[in-house]
Amino acid sequence: MATTPRDRKRRDTPPPRTGTSEAEVLRGFLDYLRASIASKVEGSPDPQARAAAVPSGTNLLGLLHHLTCVEGATFLGDQVTDWQATFHAPAQDAVSDVVARYRDTVDRANEVLDGCPDLSAPLPRPRPGKPAPTIRWALTHMIEETGRHAGHADILRELIDNTTGR
Repeated sequence: MATTPRDRKRRDTPPPRTGTSEAEVLRGFLDYLRASIASKVEGSPDPQARAAAVPSGTNLLGLLHHLTCVEGATFLGDQVTDWQATFHAPAQDAVSDVVARYRDTVDRANEVLDGCPDLSAPLPRPRPGKPAPTIRWALTHMIEETGRHAGHADILRELIDNTTGR
């Protein structure tokens, strides 16, 4: 039986009205997308959240686990040896564990960004010898990466329980 728009559970938040500087706009939109995907995953039923809903194997919980790894690699210098594996959350982790780990990683990434006022400066990395992108590039990349996967999460969450919106 097909659902109608009224049957869907809709929560929506408009885009941010951020400050006037480039850094404020970039960070405002990144934080908006981060909150959007975390809320999309939060409260989703565990078996369905980790089940593949499309032939590629993409699943809601795996998307957030992947973004946790991307945040960590981009802003904190974490090393990832198998990017494909990041699309699957550890079996022992509940939805709430993955959401909490994502939010903690975002908080730590924001602490790094708070100390980086110059967008054209290289991102500080704890791994010496590895070239670092500029803060501007890293923020833009994370907006693209998070936005792309937030769109995937929108569809996956709607398939799970008809929840739509940000």
